[in-house]
Amino acid sequence: MNKTIYILEFIIDRAGRLIAPLTFIMMLLTCGVVIARYIFNVGAIPIQESIVYLHGTVFMLGIAYTLQHSGHVRVDILYQRLSIRGKTTVDLLGTVFFLFPVAIFMLWSSLDFVSFSWSLKETSAEPGGLPFVYVLKTLIPVMAILLLIQGKAELLKNIKKLQGSL
Repeated sequence: MNKTIYILEFIIDRAGRLIAPLTFIMMLLTCGVVIARYIFNVGAIPIQESIVYLHGTVFMLGIAYTLQHSGHVRVDILYQRLSIRGKTTVDLLGTVFFLFPVAIFMLWSSLDFVSFSWSLKETSAEPGGLPFVYVLKTLIPVMAILLLIQGKAELLKNIKKLQGSL
């Protein structure tokens, strides 16, 4: 079980580390757009769309990494008062009854949406906008798959905790 957890978390960790620099690039591009607009009075639709693409990429590919590092916001009013066993049970049930069904639903419901976009080779509706909208939309099922991978790792870790071997 330890090797499986390691492999699953390694995949998510690499994905997270791979996309992390995109946030810095996104910040630089945003500064560039603001400077171009307000100092030079120049619009930059391709750069603005690049920022949207980067934001979507960081969000969708980083969500499982954030889950791995417990970075999501949670309402801990009751959770914080639970024992370690209680917290582990809540985490396990949350994974089984919320994370897995939502990720599976996102994967299943996005496939037709993404395949239709690929069939059209969808591009931006904006004049001068970027092509490859279909590639960006492909990140939706990829996000769901990454969540399922991390969800399996979380499930296995919680089972180990409940068994007392972690």
